[in-house]
Order: sequence, then C-alpha cells, then structure tokens
Amino acid sequence: VAALAPAAGGIDRRVADLAGDVAGPVVELAVEDQTATDAGADREADDVAGSLGGADPPFPEGRAVRVVVEEWWIGAAKGARDVVGLTIGTGIGGGLILDGKLYHGASDVAGEIGHATIDSTGRRCKCGNYGCLEAYASGPAIAERAREALAGGEPSVMPSMVQGDLSRLTAATVYDAAKKDDALALHVVRETARFLGTGIANLLNIFNPEVVVLAGGVTQAGEALFDPLRAEVRRRAFKPAVDACRIVPGMLEGNAGVVGAVATFLQQHG
Repeated sequence: VAALAPAAGGIDRRVADLAGDVAGPVVELAVEDQTATDAGADREADDVAGSLGGADPPFPEGRAVRVVVEEWWIGAAKGARDVVGLTIGTGIGGGLILDGKLYHGASDVAGEIGHATIDSTGRRCKCGNYGCLEAYASGPAIAERAREALAGGEPSVMPSMVQGDLSRLTAATVYDAAKKDDALALHVVRETARFLGTGIANLLNIFNPEVVVLAGGVTQAGEALFDPLRAEVRRRAFKPAVDACRIVPGMLEGNAGVVGAVATFLQQHG
C-alpha cells in the first residue's frame, strides 16, 4: 500500500490516506504493473472502487478520463487549472478539467471529444454519426486511411514492413514509416495533424484551456505530428486562446491505474 505515495510523485496526502483503506494486493498490482492492458487497468480501478464502497459505483468515467486526470495530477498538465485531455488509441476519448475540477456535465458524458463532428458529410463513425473526429484520427482510422492510399497505388515502405499483409498495418506502422521519411506515411501523419488540429482549435475557442494534453499511441509520432497540429490550431483558433495554451504529449504510460482512479474519486467525493 505504501508504494502508492512514491508512484504518485508526492500527490495530495489524501491519496495515501485513502490507500490505507484499500486492500494491499490491489494497490500493489496497480502500481507495479504499468504495462497492464486497457481491460486490466479498468479492472484495477473497479477493484479500488469496490474497496472504497458506496451504493453507486464511484468511477462512472471510462479509462480516458482517468488518463486525463493522471496527466493533470502528476503528468504533463500538472499545476494547470483548465485542461483538455485527449486519449487516442482504438478510439478517441477525453476529459475536461475546468477551474481545477473534473467536469462531468449534466448527465456525466462530458468529454466525448472523439465524437465532435469535423465534417458533417464525412466518414461514418462506429457511433452511427458521420464525420466524427474519431473516424479520422483514431488508431484504426489512421491505418485505414493509409491502406486506402496504398490501394490507390501510392508507393511506400509500409507494405514491406507488414510482409505485404496490409491487414496487419496499424497506426504504429505509419508512425514508424514516417520516421524513415516515407512520403506517404508523412502525408498521413500531417493529414491526421490537420484533423486533430481542427478539433482542438474548436476546444480552445470554447474552453480556453491552459494545457491540451494528448495521450496514447499518437505520441509515438513525435513532432512529425505535433508541429503541424500546433500550426493548424494557430491557423484556426483565436490568438489569445492559442497564446495561453500549451499543446503537449502525455508524460505517463497511458494505462490509468489507481492514481487516476483515486483522483477521480476525490474529485467526486473529496
């Protein structure tokens, strides 16, 4: 249990106090296994929730919110009072910290950033809508756009990277090819940056945050993605909002464990 405090990097003493009420093996697993799968991270948080008790589940938020809360407490957005966070993986999730508090919205669905529309007649999203940000800039969407370009005959090293089996092509393949200066991969990354920049510019104009943090596999793309993304935001958002905001990659592993879960609990009940 004591391992929670150093793992949290000196966060509020209330976390350590709460940790004393949580079964030792649960906390040790959450702190030590930083490479747990998404499902594993969710189970760990649920175990903590059960240990803390209460008639209603204390963690209605999904993993994306816990990642954003961790980045706010001990990561790239530490110290900021107004934060927008995006987690980019198989989908695009998000979370909002407004005036130093986790914002839930009227029905606890605030932060569904991946389902903000960036093209009203665009690609169909798995949610049933058309033109969602997630349909363009999630990991599977990035890979699909690369496959479409390859099917059109565009030259690239990417097929050789997956032994000719394009079904094995992932967003990570695109990022790795971009680091090799593959022209098609760089185009897909820059296009992804424009999509994300469009969505983030909207968020800057609405929420005027100090920090926008992007977590998940997208950080593998590095400045090849972040440079054009920031440029797109500068082009679209109001200058005072741009000047006040840092757009940064997440610092943590991306598997929200007990720190993010407990932080979320404290925001609700502390």
